[in-house]
Amino acid sequence: MSSELTTVFVAVPLGGPGDAGDGGDGNEPAGPARPRPAPRRSSRTLRRTLSYVVLTAGAVFVLFPLYMAVVTSLLTPAEYGHQPPLLWPPHPQWHVYVEAFTSGHMGHYLVNSLIQSSAITIGTVVTSLLAAYAFAYLDFPFKRVLFVVVIATLMVPFEVTVAANFQTISIVHAYGTTPGLILPFLAGSLGIFLLRQAFFQVPRELRDAAFVDGVGELGFLWRIATPLVRPMLATLGVITFLGAWNQYLWPLLMTANNERIRTVQIGIRTLYQNNIQSFGEYLAGTIIAVAPLLVVLIFFQRQLIANLHAGAVK
Repeated sequence: MSSELTTVFVAVPLGGPGDAGDGGDGNEPAGPARPRPAPRRSSRTLRRTLSYVVLTAGAVFVLFPLYMAVVTSLLTPAEYGHQPPLLWPPHPQWHVYVEAFTSGHMGHYLVNSLIQSSAITIGTVVTSLLAAYAFAYLDFPFKRVLFVVVIATLMVPFEVTVAANFQTISIVHAYGTTPGLILPFLAGSLGIFLLRQAFFQVPRELRDAAFVDGVGELGFLWRIATPLVRPMLATLGVITFLGAWNQYLWPLLMTANNERIRTVQIGIRTLYQNNIQSFGEYLAGTIIAVAPLLVVLIFFQRQLIANLHAGAVK
């Protein structure tokens, strides 16, 4: 009997954490788990490298047409049809940018577009902010019906409302003026929808606490709610600015009899018609028109990324 007990007593520690495989004597307690071997780190590094490769390839794919437009604008007329296409201008024609900016009046068109787009952006952000706050927090008759009507306007193409807008602008004697370019776009249902959804993420307890401290509706809106939805405001501002900057049909109608208020998109069309033999100057005007948009995107990239991250976390 004693021999059997001795055999069991000896056999148990031999299979324990102090086994000969790890160099213990069988009497040491189990230590912390060992870290996993290096293959996990290498696989993580491989995935990150592949992600950077894919993102870099996507960036090159998106930016390559813009790069080729810049290169082509700097070529001489004899080099336009070179085969294969030149990837670098052997004799850069930088003067085409000066000519497009001065004789092509692109500088004047840029100022007009900047005024138009900035006014539309500010107006849209302010009206959307007020309307979205009302739909999110206030109670009034036919609230749901009115919001459905606002959202339904998203499905109406702008071309359908051109005739009505044109008649309205003519009635108020704003045809052929800068206000005529701006007035129909000072409010938008997309901005109301986006900001309303953003306000729903603001805890209502903050509003109750603000009212207890004596802050009214407008005080809560400007001092508390608006800073909390700043990423969405930046996103709405960028979307609105890009849309206003790229408008073509409405500025074409409004500036038909007034060249002084032509925007940059109409200016590019005029530049092409006046310099059809100088393709480089036309492309130079196009690059000049795109440059402010790139500046806006670079300046607001942090707000745009923050808004994307907020949606991903939610």
